[in-house]
Amino acid sequence: MASSTTFMAIVTITVLALCFGSSYAQLSTTYYSKSCPNVFKAIRSVVQSAISNEPRMGASLLRLHFHDCFVNGCDGSILLDDTSSFTGEKNAVPNRNSVRGFNVVDDIKSAVEKLCPKVVSCADILAIAARDSVAILEGPTWNVKLGRRDARNASQGAADSNIPPPTSNLTNLISSFRAQGLSAKDMVALSGSHTIGKARCTTFRPRIYNETNIDKSFAKTRQENCPKKTGSGDNNLAPLDVQTPTSFDNNYYKNLINLKGLLHSDQVLFNGGSADAQVKKYTYSPDTFFVDFAAAMIKMGDNKPLTGSEGEIRKKCRMVN
Repeated sequence: MASSTTFMAIVTITVLALCFGSSYAQLSTTYYSKSCPNVFKAIRSVVQSAISNEPRMGASLLRLHFHDCFVNGCDGSILLDDTSSFTGEKNAVPNRNSVRGFNVVDDIKSAVEKLCPKVVSCADILAIAARDSVAILEGPTWNVKLGRRDARNASQGAADSNIPPPTSNLTNLISSFRAQGLSAKDMVALSGSHTIGKARCTTFRPRIYNETNIDKSFAKTRQENCPKKTGSGDNNLAPLDVQTPTSFDNNYYKNLINLKGLLHSDQVLFNGGSADAQVKKYTYSPDTFFVDFAAAMIKMGDNKPLTGSEGEIRKKCRMVN
């Protein structure tokens, strides 16, 4: 039998382990079941209304979650506004004149605060809104893991370096996603988010004028709204998925096989490289794409969250408390 001293040591270690675990708690799908049971209904209502007003908003909300998670974890840092003494991530190169939907997030936060003041984080709001956006646009759904807290800081430098640009090659993409704990398979699945949304002329101009692995008629059509001269029509938009730009489906991958990927970073997924087989699989099996996409979204959402006593629950998503 263990001595009383040994027994007390074991108890102490156990208590310390439990305390440590509560400070660095795991995310849970039932996190708000008691503290804010109607949070999902409140968020979905605002997201549904926003997408009804502008279908593109679903892609914008999904993208906000991506760009948040790729910079020091899913912590709501992308939502912070610049101030005279604080530099956020909104003006980083991948985000400037590109990420949008902040007003919708404000509306969601306002609705949730009326229900459950100071309970639901902005980081969790982004995760739920991303899921709802995909589901509303006829894509898969999944149980969102929750319990993230909001960062008190941001990193424009990390946003510039961590978020892969539209000029990325396959090696760059695999490396960028791997740095976030995501596999090459996850990367190809998550790239399927480009089945919804639009891109600016500046992001695809080099591809439609200079690249050869592109359908000629597709390139010509895109050139009509994106002049070759830099500075002319830079902000003109084109759908990332030419077939069904407001439906979350597997047509994105079909486009790649037909050399109709809008961005360079899209077409590299099907260009004689290691991702070709997975693109073909998703082309023929939308169910497989949906399952893999949902799994990858959950995995991305687990990326270095602030939990327990870390960070804070912001009253307003644009500023620290």
